[in-house]
Amino acid sequence: MTTRYISFTLNGRAVTASVQPHENLIDMLTTAFGLRGARESCGQGLCGCCTVHVDGQAVSGCLFLADMAEGTRIDTIERLGGADGTLDPVQQAFIDAGAFQCGFCTPGFVMMVKTLLADDPDPSDDTIRHYLSGNLCRCSAYPEIVAATKLAARRIAAEGRP
Repeated sequence: MTTRYISFTLNGRAVTASVQPHENLIDMLTTAFGLRGARESCGQGLCGCCTVHVDGQAVSGCLFLADMAEGTRIDTIERLGGADGTLDPVQQAFIDAGAFQCGFCTPGFVMMVKTLLADDPDPSDDTIRHYLSGNLCRCSAYPEIVAATKLAARRIAAEGRP
């Protein structure tokens, strides 16, 4: 197989990785960089557990070929929050609303909620449900996830954050 070296920005820093033509983004993030927040579950882009941001857009990392990361900006759940350990408002809202049980899907939901709130800072319940319809929670924490999204939106608006 042909190994290719790609360069991109990962969580704010320039990096280079060796990738295979068939390798997906999640596998590369895990093996080359030890990032395990986003997880592959279905491998078909149906569950949202592998959601990461590529150039500011939420993507299914299991469907995004690592080779396509050349020259992009990739942000994962590990980038959220402060260097001092403070959590991002969305992460804190998930905790405060109890919007998870096992936590397996939580990073994907958090990343998708970040995208939603960037697109719509004051979403309705229907908008939240529609936007998150591509993310699955086996523990059925959906009411709490909607509540966490609304809580995060209120907090972000109160702080004057984008």
